[in-house]
Amino acid sequence: MFIDDFAGKGLDVVIIGKFLLYLMPDLTEKVLPLTVLLSSILTFGTFAENYEFAAMKASGISLQRAMLSLIIFVTILGGVTFFFANTVIPASQRKIYNLRKNIAQVKPAAIIGEGVFSDFEGMSIKVDEKSGENDKFLKNVIIHKKTRLNLNSTVIKAKKGELISSEESEIIQLVLTDGHYYEDVQSKKNDKKLKHPFAKASFDTYTINMEVPENNQDLEADRDVSTDKMKNVSRLNKDIDSLKKDNFRIVKAFSKNITNRIGLFNKLKSKDSTKNKLNREKIKFIEKNKAKDSVSNITPIDINAEDFEILNLYEDWQHMQVLNSAKNNTTNILNTIRGKKEELQKRYKIYNLHILSLHKKYALAFSCIILFFVGAPLGAIIRKGGLGLPMVIAIILFLIYYFIGVFAGNYSKEGNIHPILGAWLSTLIMLPLSIFLTRRATADKGMLNIGGIIVDFFKKIFAKKNKTSVS
Repeated sequence: MFIDDFAGKGLDVVIIGKFLLYLMPDLTEKVLPLTVLLSSILTFGTFAENYEFAAMKASGISLQRAMLSLIIFVTILGGVTFFFANTVIPASQRKIYNLRKNIAQVKPAAIIGEGVFSDFEGMSIKVDEKSGENDKFLKNVIIHKKTRLNLNSTVIKAKKGELISSEESEIIQLVLTDGHYYEDVQSKKNDKKLKHPFAKASFDTYTINMEVPENNQDLEADRDVSTDKMKNVSRLNKDIDSLKKDNFRIVKAFSKNITNRIGLFNKLKSKDSTKNKLNREKIKFIEKNKAKDSVSNITPIDINAEDFEILNLYEDWQHMQVLNSAKNNTTNILNTIRGKKEELQKRYKIYNLHILSLHKKYALAFSCIILFFVGAPLGAIIRKGGLGLPMVIAIILFLIYYFIGVFAGNYSKEGNIHPILGAWLSTLIMLPLSIFLTRRATADKGMLNIGGIIVDFFKKIFAKKNKTSVS
């Protein structure tokens, strides 16, 4: 996954070895469940193939008693796995992140890829070709400088470039030769903004100085960055609670802002009690007078729907102004909602990732126990040892378990399913299979024979018909 980031970048073998060492704990999530499943199938398949289970049963030892010591071992393994996922894996993830980022600072050529734009020190840099010692010579360089608002306002193009750095200096120099410089000019007048003014210049040599903090000279220096994979259970619980409160606060404030801009749902002013009393007396007086009047004196009034249109409250020449104002206000509100929607989707994705990471730690420990109860009775049922059929069955079952977990995790990240279900789905699917296989192995039954079940079903039907005909 990361060999392209390190190959040919002037890194020594020790740094690459440390990176691979830090990466190994993260593979536990994928390797350990398969290891438990495969080893249990191989072990109990070999026992059954050599008739050792038959000898145990003849001696009065049941399958549960034969599995007891391994059940205790797998339970302890589940606890150790949870401890490992809660402490070692977060620490290794932090080490991997710091190592990659610090390599990018100390060895700047490591972060600049060929043929693609790479973010580096507030700029996007693209080069067609790198060469020389530590890839310091660049060819056909394109640079987009970003503003504080993350806008590309400056473009620099050069035919050649060179990265000059020193371990004694805190400055990295990017020396460009034979190029052009373009910069958008921000005008304060609206009429000039429509013309999109810019400044253009050519240069023979152009030097860009980039400062590298001194504490990043150490490739393993810690950075104050923390993602969901770098946190333990207690930290995840705190962050989940704070993220939930922040998201609720942001949604509530945004909904209040939009409501105020639209002008809907304004609270009514409290009514005066004395006025209410006078109004009730006035209504009673009017009702008495209406009762005295004859119904024949009431004349019908023609009411048209057009009389109640809002536009009719204005003059004809104001109608277009009202419609344009309403259209502009609606468009602005919709654009604001779309922008806030993207922000909230990112925030809720981070929230879902924290929940997913928290429950994956528990699911990983529990999956070791569940997959043992899948593999052990399955090995006793198929009665086959070695690396043939048991290996095939173990890989198929693990692929089903793994891909269900991958799909469920991706769905939960996007909010399509709950993150708790995404973390536990693959383990929950294996749970009934483990119960079913354990019961059949305990009863000394083989795998489910669908053909035999169908034959027995029809035998029962015909047996009932024969009984009714005889009677």
